[in-house]
Amino acid sequence: MNEHAVERRHFLKILTAISGAPILSAFESRLVWAANPAGKTAYDPTAKLEVSVSEVEMRRNSAGRMLMARIYRPKGAGPFPTLLDLHGGAWNAKDRHAEEPMDHSLASSGLLVVAIDMTLASEAPYPACVQDANYGVRWLKSKAAAWNGDASKLGVYGSSSGGQVAELLVMRPHDPRYNAIPLPEAPKVDATVAYAAMRSPVSDPLARYENAKRHNREGMMKNHVVFFKPWDAIHESNPQEILDRHEKINLAPLLIMAEALDDNVLPEIQEKFVASYQAAGGQVQFQIFEGAEHEWVANEGPQTDRARQMVKDFIARQLRTTKS
Repeated sequence: MNEHAVERRHFLKILTAISGAPILSAFESRLVWAANPAGKTAYDPTAKLEVSVSEVEMRRNSAGRMLMARIYRPKGAGPFPTLLDLHGGAWNAKDRHAEEPMDHSLASSGLLVVAIDMTLASEAPYPACVQDANYGVRWLKSKAAAWNGDASKLGVYGSSSGGQVAELLVMRPHDPRYNAIPLPEAPKVDATVAYAAMRSPVSDPLARYENAKRHNREGMMKNHVVFFKPWDAIHESNPQEILDRHEKINLAPLLIMAEALDDNVLPEIQEKFVASYQAAGGQVQFQIFEGAEHEWVANEGPQTDRARQMVKDFIARQLRTTKS
């Protein structure tokens, strides 16, 4: 344990003695942890580290496009906890660069963050992008150590349609359709994730489509029609309906950040999903950001800073509760 951490612990002990009650909960997210017995550097969500960025090829999809991975690697001793980023874009647009400010911020706190491309609906409909994400989890678990990462408690971050993919990964890590892409170099690695943090997830694609239909948003409606082929797939792959059907699923802790002014994925859609997930036995931290719209984290400001820190603190809690 370094000198700074010892002084901080001593200070906390003094305050505890004065108050007669434990106070760690008020300070826990700001403690500098010592390395654990296994030699892993513990995660400090307030850290500010330099980050190097590089790119590698992940796999070529059925349309012939090479799906790339963008690696945000903190500079330090490590190994660092590992996070996979799944981009949004209504299943039809965007790529690994979509959440670059968030990814860089998360990496600077001491996380190995890897953002991947996923197959777009114009290249192949559902479940192609979910297969990419499932493969991405397994691939990253097999590669993380080479980038000074620790993938033993790998988590995912998903935005908008990437949030729907993240929810499907959490609930169906062993689905044979999603596991369809082999990983010969690591055939026994599975796609389970320890947690998922999400911004504006499409937790109910049908409700989102119906909302777009009410507002006569042709582009958004078309995005659904192109992705969900056949159309019944919008029910089969619907996280809300999966819960409504009481399917046998995996449960992992979730962070869902929603926006009070989101007219794309309405706050009440998120509230219903949160209640259903909790009723199924899952843990959810749910936060509505007042005055925020669907993609508010694309703009710098206090609310964006708050969202970034919320993700870091959530991850810190998951890593603490899952450490042996």
